[in-house]
Amino acid sequence: MIKAQNTDKIGTLYVVATPIGNLADISERALTTLSNVDLIAAEDTRHTGKLLSHFNIKAKTFALHDHNEKQKAQQVVDWLNEGLDIALVSDAGTPLISDPGYAVVNLCREQGAHVTPVPGACAAITALCCSGLPTDRFQFVGFTPAKSQARQQFFVAAYESGITSIMYESTHRIMASLNDLQTALGEEQQVVFAKELTKTYETFFSGTVAKLIEFLTGEPEKQRGELVLMLPGKPKQQEEIPADAKRMLSLLESEMPLKKACGVVADYFNLKKNALYKAAIAEKDA
Repeated sequence: MIKAQNTDKIGTLYVVATPIGNLADISERALTTLSNVDLIAAEDTRHTGKLLSHFNIKAKTFALHDHNEKQKAQQVVDWLNEGLDIALVSDAGTPLISDPGYAVVNLCREQGAHVTPVPGACAAITALCCSGLPTDRFQFVGFTPAKSQARQQFFVAAYESGITSIMYESTHRIMASLNDLQTALGEEQQVVFAKELTKTYETFFSGTVAKLIEFLTGEPEKQRGELVLMLPGKPKQQEEIPADAKRMLSLLESEMPLKKACGVVADYFNLKKNALYKAAIAEKDA
């Protein structure tokens, strides 16, 4: 195995994001890091080998994937302690985001090894920023469950969270998953679908789940590739303002500023001041 040139130093684990499709998206820092580390831990060494070859990077790689990372984690830490610098990459995008690497990074943190990110592409964030869905609050919920009933519960929970949900789906399960989404939330449920991001056949679809099923059924080739589904969260219910509260607010508003009047009415009727204020403003604008 390769030995560190400087045995006095402690090595660093670099968590390196790689392109999700378009190779031009790789960062200058990622290229420098991959060129300079002693070893590269790759989800699939053959896949990563093609990336390295494209950029003429000569580097030693070893496999680190779902089936061996728990066994390899301590070895990685030991190499770092010997002074080796190691880059962790997945097949595409940011490692650990529905990709291997958690066991290694977690053990590194537990044992005090140095871990640093080399940020870049991530399919979830790439899809979200072009989805047209709210981005002020969102959650990434990984791959959908394998079983139908679990998927339906998964979709309901995502919707009920009230915030935008981003999830991945596989080619062979996408239609069954959309049928479960339709069963769980209805055919008029809005959804955004993205595939092959940054690649030649990049596709976005925004509309009802029924229309998306129709779209993918009519063009089966669009079911293939790297797929991202996004759901908006359930809209917040506006607090109902009692008629008596509205009358009191109308009377007080002529005697004091609206915000102060809302505070008085909210205290008296046990309402939320902000909700009352927003309702009053909305009524004025109507």
